[in-house]
Amino acid sequence: MPQIIPNLWFDTEALYAAEVYCSVFPGSSIDVVSHYPDDTIREAGMVLTVDFTLDGQRFTAINGGPQFPFTEAVSLLVDCADQAEIDHYWAALSAGGREGQCGWLTDRYGVSWQICPADMAGLMSGDRARTARVFAAMMPMRKLDLATLRGAADG
Repeated sequence: MPQIIPNLWFDTEALYAAEVYCSVFPGSSIDVVSHYPDDTIREAGMVLTVDFTLDGQRFTAINGGPQFPFTEAVSLLVDCADQAEIDHYWAALSAGGREGQCGWLTDRYGVSWQICPADMAGLMSGDRARTARVFAAMMPMRKLDLATLRGAADG
């Protein structure tokens, strides 16, 4: 079965971003770095692609140029086991970036992330009143507060 590998398009920051991401997630590594050859669209020797692994998930990053910036239309979701993990990933990935609403942030490279509890789908499922309570509690939050969300779910 083929593996799906997210490919992130950067202007010039692919290696720097991969290094930061690898420092944030346990069990991560830079696997392969390729460089532009002579006589191509970018400077010879500049990093072309970076293959890296974040906690078992493979990624590729490319320094393709400025024409395709990131948007929030695509984000990377981090399922967190507890509030300590939410706090860790929120602090590490929002540093130099900007905080969004409802657990979303944009890192310093423009990549959007959702930092959520692993049981978020369970908190938002069930009867409509439960979903409405959790949704109402979540809407004013930036970094998600798991105790508040669970309290809202329990009514």
